[in-house]
Amino acid sequence: MKPLAVSMGDPAGIGLELAARMWADRSAPAFFLVGDPGAFERASARLGLPTPRLKVAADASEIGYFDHEILSVLLVPLVREEIPGTPHVANAQPIIRAVELGVEAVRLGSASALVTLPVAKSVLQEAGFGFPGHTEFVAHLTHGDAHSGARGPVMMLAGPQLKVALATIHTPLAEVPAQITSARIAHVGRVAGEALRRDFGVAKPRLALCGFNPHAGENGRIGREELDIINPAAAILRSEGWDIGDAKSADSLFHEGARVSYDAAIAIYHDQGLIPIKTLHFWDAVNVTLGLPIVRTSPDHGVGFDIAGKGVARADSFRAALHMAAAMAARRASA
Repeated sequence: MKPLAVSMGDPAGIGLELAARMWADRSAPAFFLVGDPGAFERASARLGLPTPRLKVAADASEIGYFDHEILSVLLVPLVREEIPGTPHVANAQPIIRAVELGVEAVRLGSASALVTLPVAKSVLQEAGFGFPGHTEFVAHLTHGDAHSGARGPVMMLAGPQLKVALATIHTPLAEVPAQITSARIAHVGRVAGEALRRDFGVAKPRLALCGFNPHAGENGRIGREELDIINPAAAILRSEGWDIGDAKSADSLFHEGARVSYDAAIAIYHDQGLIPIKTLHFWDAVNVTLGLPIVRTSPDHGVGFDIAGKGVARADSFRAALHMAAAMAARRASA
C-alpha cells in the first residue's frame, strides 16, 4: 500500500514536532510529509532528535516507493521561517497549499490517505481562507470525485471505546435548533452507517441518537425537538434498514453499559459529543472525516501554540490518526 500523506499544518505549532517524533520512532505507518523540509529539520533539532535524511520532491509523482531510512517531503516552502508559538499570516498560503497537495497526492494514487496536522483557523481566515476548517476544505477539494453512497463531510471523533458523529459542528449553541432538521440528521446517520461498514469493518452498524433537550425532551414537556425533528429522522433511517432507535437522553448514553449497545452515536451539537469522547480518549482520539472519496484523519487537538517548541507535546493522537488512516485505506483498497 502507498504511504500516507501528512500535511504540515501550522509550522509555528506542535504539528511538525509530532511528525518528527513519529518519524524517529519508526513504529507508525509509512508516511511522507507535505511541507517545508527545513521546518521539519528544525522541529527535529528542537526535540534533540537525529538529523533526518530527507528526499525533497517537487511533485507527488516523484515520491516513489517508501524508504524507512529516508523521509520524502513534497515541497511546500514557507514564506517566513517559523517561530514556535508565534504564527504568522505570511505562512497561511503554504499551509493551505500543503493540504491541497496532500489531497492531490491521494487522488493521484501517490498516497493512500491524508493525515492533516493542526492549523489555526484564525490565521488562515486572516489570509482570506473561505472555509470553517479542514473538514469543509477537503470536502471542497474532492467534491468532483466519484463517491459511492451518501456523501459527507461528516465529522466523527473516534477512539477505541467510542465513536461520535456530529450533526452540527462549530455552530453556536443558540443557533443549533435552527440548524437541525430531520433530513440533516438522517443524512448524518446514513454517512456514519456507511462509513462504519466501509471504513471500520462493521458489518451491521448500530447507531445511537442523542436527544437535544434534557431527558430527551420527556415526551415534549422539556422541548419538542425530539418529537418534531430527531425521532422522525430516526424513523427515516429505520425505514431504510438502519439499526437506530429514537433519541436517548445524552446524559445516560455514554457510560460503559450503554456503549456496548451501539457502534457509533450521533450527537446533535459539538460539546454534546466532544465531552464524552475527550473524557474517554483525551490523548488518543482521532478526528476523521466521513463520506469523502478519500480517507482523511487528523489528531483530535489544536495547534498548541502555548507548548510549541518546548518538547512536551504528546504524539498519541497523531499516532492514532496515522494508524486509523492506514487501516481505513487498506479496507477501501481490499473492497
